[in-house]
Amino acid sequence: MKKMLALTMIVALFFVAACSSNNGGNQGGNNVAPTNNSGNNNTQEPVNSGTEEEGEIVPEPGASLVIWDANNQAAFLEEMAKEFEQQYGVSVKFEEVGNTDQVNKLMTDGPAGLAADVLLFPHDHVGKAAEAGLLLPNTAYEEEVLSENAEKTVKAVTYDGILYGYPRSVETYALIYNKDLVAEAPENMEDIFTFAETFADPAKNKFAFAWELQQFYYNFAFLASQGGYMFGDDNTNPEDIGLNNEGAVKGANLLKEIKDKLLPINTGDIDFDIKKGLFLEGSLAMELNGPWAIADYKAEGINFGIAPLPKIDGQPMTSFSGVQAYYVNAYSKYPQAAQLLARFLSTKEAQMKNYEMNSLMPSNLEANSDPVVANDEVIKGFLTQFENSTPMPSIPEMDSVWNPITSAFSEIWNDGKDPKTALDNAVNQIKDSIGTN
Repeated sequence: MKKMLALTMIVALFFVAACSSNNGGNQGGNNVAPTNNSGNNNTQEPVNSGTEEEGEIVPEPGASLVIWDANNQAAFLEEMAKEFEQQYGVSVKFEEVGNTDQVNKLMTDGPAGLAADVLLFPHDHVGKAAEAGLLLPNTAYEEEVLSENAEKTVKAVTYDGILYGYPRSVETYALIYNKDLVAEAPENMEDIFTFAETFADPAKNKFAFAWELQQFYYNFAFLASQGGYMFGDDNTNPEDIGLNNEGAVKGANLLKEIKDKLLPINTGDIDFDIKKGLFLEGSLAMELNGPWAIADYKAEGINFGIAPLPKIDGQPMTSFSGVQAYYVNAYSKYPQAAQLLARFLSTKEAQMKNYEMNSLMPSNLEANSDPVVANDEVIKGFLTQFENSTPMPSIPEMDSVWNPITSAFSEIWNDGKDPKTALDNAVNQIKDSIGTN
């Protein structure tokens, strides 16, 4: 029923149009009828995309746009904004808003007419934003997105069967190792245990292997390696939770062995900055980390390599992955221009430029095949792991997972609590929160 209502709304909103959009926010929304730009009201109404009948999108007369993104994209967006204005005659203003903060800000600023026209945030926020009616579906460039990106990338920026996103880049974590300390990347966890016997000295803060123990984002891989999972039906069914099944419990039991042999510390004793410091000073040989760590390691001259996560009992570790994508605000005064900008920033050419300027992993398959990208050992390492990753769930119920499962891991790791008991308790809390118990 929900999907049928969504499709009905699209027909009403976009009868003579093709439009585009992306990920999104929280819940709520309003029941006002869609209309073109409202103007004087304190609370705007979602706008009609207003695209041309033949499918061609042209900017509205006098259009000007605002885009939200993180500060590290400022130089890229400034350069692309100049090109966009030259091509379409539409000015683009960049405003710094953290990517994970945008949906919550859009909840209030969107209806008030204060939000950006184009946004950039991780795909796991799309469910809340779509449910709240904050995003324009990406219908104008749907064919391009489908043909230019991997299936898992497209699924990540799709919610309830509707495509919202304009993928810009993909990311996941992998094994980063210091080549001056580790001759060859380990293929399995047993290799790490063996290496630790001659390298590690926890009393002197010297470790063979570490990650941010408080982050379920990383801990999930250990459960998934043995058959645990988040939600059923490709992470869309909140009534089917696989965080306490037999495989998940087996993976959690492995964590107790890792603590004894590799990391005899509490979860609160290591965070991103502590781990980074250990790696830079040569006191940490291997870690779980993502592309966001690479710039600092390069700047410090660290001789590092990237490899897939080690196998456990012969089974590959499945990491969480993310898709960073552009989205169009449903309340934009200039939806046509906004759709053009979202597409302009997510083409192969734009992704190659973003790779060159910011070392982002392109989502575009042709960009990934470009020799410049394909021969980049860092990108190659992360893309290899990306093939064995699963996108973080984007359904709103995911919000109910983080606190209970983080507490469960703390109890297992710090207090020695029975993994089955801890995971059962966490799943019951999750079910209570989302109302499926």
